[in-house]
Amino acid sequence: MSQQQAGQYVLKFISGKYQGGEFPLEQNSEILIGRSSELDMVLVEDMVSRKHARISSRAGTLEIEDFGSTNGTFVNGEKISKARLREGDRVLIGTNIIKLVHSDQVASGNAGGMSGSPQNQMPQASRTTGATLTGSIAGLIEEVPLPDLLQLFSTSRKSGVLVIRTDSDIAKVYLREGRIYYASINDDPELAADKAFYRILSWRAGTFSLEPASDEVFEEELDASIENLLMESMRQLDEIMALGDDVPDLRATLRINKPLEAPLRNLTPELLDTIQLVLNFGSVSRVLNRSSASDLETLQDVVYLIRNDYMTVE
Repeated sequence: MSQQQAGQYVLKFISGKYQGGEFPLEQNSEILIGRSSELDMVLVEDMVSRKHARISSRAGTLEIEDFGSTNGTFVNGEKISKARLREGDRVLIGTNIIKLVHSDQVASGNAGGMSGSPQNQMPQASRTTGATLTGSIAGLIEEVPLPDLLQLFSTSRKSGVLVIRTDSDIAKVYLREGRIYYASINDDPELAADKAFYRILSWRAGTFSLEPASDEVFEEELDASIENLLMESMRQLDEIMALGDDVPDLRATLRINKPLEAPLRNLTPELLDTIQLVLNFGSVSRVLNRSSASDLETLQDVVYLIRNDYMTVE
């Protein structure tokens, strides 16, 4: 990053009350961040220390330094004392997620953004007046992919319920000091927590918000580390994508072909179990929910049965 380029970056708030707000970065300068009204960027919330952190631009290099704050400063999910910042990096201070973006990207994004959204009509943060920010961690999945967000929550040991909303679904991921212990989609009692979590991680659009911790009790909690959950989710998603275009939509219905000309004697017990699930439940989502196998294993069976003329997608 050259010295000339350094002055063309802004800090964009992608969560909190001022989501979409911008704070310009000037060359050879520094921004002091904290609760104190005397600082450049004022974040009024309990999780932010009076003098929390500093972002400086020197000789074309951007750096962030934590001032020994109570709750820490995080860059891309890692707690830091000092770190270099690069375009696309995400900084967590209190409940605010701040992304380093190029000013050209901000301009083009605003031109094509959701002009009707109140969040995009927030005033730009100003160096002279500071930015008084409040609110919970909230934003768009398009801005902060769920794996990155959950890694950030894990490192910062957040507790609460991460609520993710799409056009058709509402999901909840329950966190206890950064550890995921349960997940659900549309509060569906048929859907196991691990299957719900893996499906949620495939979502690429929607909104998220971290709500207060829940006192709900679940019979079977997830006990894997967030790293293992994320790795298994990515593995399953990659292998499902590799199955190709024959993978049916979750909202589709499966129908056993009649007359059934393909011989049942050629099928394994697992494939026969999948046929029974289709006969009993029909919809892809319910077949996956009721299967004792993973979504990946069940979809592999479904795709095999479709390709070999045992069933059809409606």
